[in-house]
Amino acid sequence: MRTTITVITTLLLAGCVTPTSLPPLSDPIPEKIQPGDIVVWVEDFVRVPKTEDSSSNFTNAAHARIQYIQPFGNTFGTLIINDTRGVLYLTNDQGVEPVVYMDLREEDVGFDDSMFPNEMGLAGVAFHPEFTSIGKPGFGKFYTAYSATSDSGIATYLEDDSASHESVIREWTAFNPRGRTFEGTSREIFRVGQFAPNHNIGTIAFNPLAEVGSEDYGVLYASLGDGGAANDPRDYGQNLAEPLSTIVRIKPMDSSGDRPYGIPADNPFLDQPGVAPEIWVYGLRHAQHFSWDSQGRMFISDIGQNQIEEVNLGRAGANYGWRLREGTFRTAFAIDGGEPGLVYPDAPDTSLTPPIAQYDHDEGHAISSAFVYEGNAIQALRGKLLFADLVNGRIFYTDAADFSGINELRLSFDGEEKTLAEVAGYANTYIEGQRVDLRLGQDALGELYLVTKGDGWIRKLVPAQN
Repeated sequence: MRTTITVITTLLLAGCVTPTSLPPLSDPIPEKIQPGDIVVWVEDFVRVPKTEDSSSNFTNAAHARIQYIQPFGNTFGTLIINDTRGVLYLTNDQGVEPVVYMDLREEDVGFDDSMFPNEMGLAGVAFHPEFTSIGKPGFGKFYTAYSATSDSGIATYLEDDSASHESVIREWTAFNPRGRTFEGTSREIFRVGQFAPNHNIGTIAFNPLAEVGSEDYGVLYASLGDGGAANDPRDYGQNLAEPLSTIVRIKPMDSSGDRPYGIPADNPFLDQPGVAPEIWVYGLRHAQHFSWDSQGRMFISDIGQNQIEEVNLGRAGANYGWRLREGTFRTAFAIDGGEPGLVYPDAPDTSLTPPIAQYDHDEGHAISSAFVYEGNAIQALRGKLLFADLVNGRIFYTDAADFSGINELRLSFDGEEKTLAEVAGYANTYIEGQRVDLRLGQDALGELYLVTKGDGWIRKLVPAQN
């Protein structure tokens, strides 16, 4: 049974709901994002094999639903790629032909993306920091986030609200962490019900800067959407009793209590009655991606409803405002007489954490990924926070020191400046026109990659050539 807790009442009393109706904003951010001075070249890196959707429900003609490229097991030189259709591939820093490391469709884990192949499936993979450390407890252990049938297990949360499917985190133990294909065992550690097929589990990751002995070492973070549909119909965004609309933080190898995982002692809502102790931050609509920079800052990309896309700084206990806020703007649920889907002028509220960067739907339709560039190949990008719009393929950047100003990154293909939509666009099934399905990836040296589902290509950003 879903629980209604006092968070909503507290927010109302704090002034998050305005008693009088206001006119909506027709153009929330009138200033236009202009192309910047930075031009980078884009080189083909590797193309993954074509895969097929498991059903024709709400699909588009993607070559492969590749989501991210990242280091394999915290090593240099080897990279892993996830296709949300269920496949993990290995390649290397030279872009050799990908090989299948694991296919979840062939594992007996209840994997199912058939309700909505565009958004369900194998959403992410994370490697324990001790993955390659012989003799350590985390040796060979990694984790996957994926969609599963509701009858394939019992949900940790929302078992009674899982009409569509359930989002799962599973721990795998590889017999040989250096192997090119997976052989080993697994166990399920976390599961949550989803009443609709969209806004599922997203990125899972360990803080790469956490040192042995620190509170954050070996602690797994996972982003969860608001459960689906539109406008958060269950109001999970402000309901701390359930972990949807949050980033959860757990100790995956600590199964000493009544759960198959532990709760970190410094989680912000630990031991609060009626509150899910796994929650680290909340008030997120669909934060598909997050990353850390070398200063230990977490950057969270949260997809908006109809108006605003945003990047947030991760801070323990923070409330980012959904569904009362979209970016820095109030929604219909924060004022009397508002119309869902529109936004209204902001009113200061110290109980909510505003984004550090945002753009409206004049510029794009859904934010995908955000990374601070700290590689060495492209000096002009050093210290810039880059974030991408997955629909139209635009890449934006701002200064990571103070987040002042936003410009568009200019891309050159074989010496000719083009948009990514011109190169990798394909038919959109949500709105008229084309889409790119762009996400960013990063290797162990901090270099960035462009991942596009429509054509199945991974491309690498390199310095502009004379």
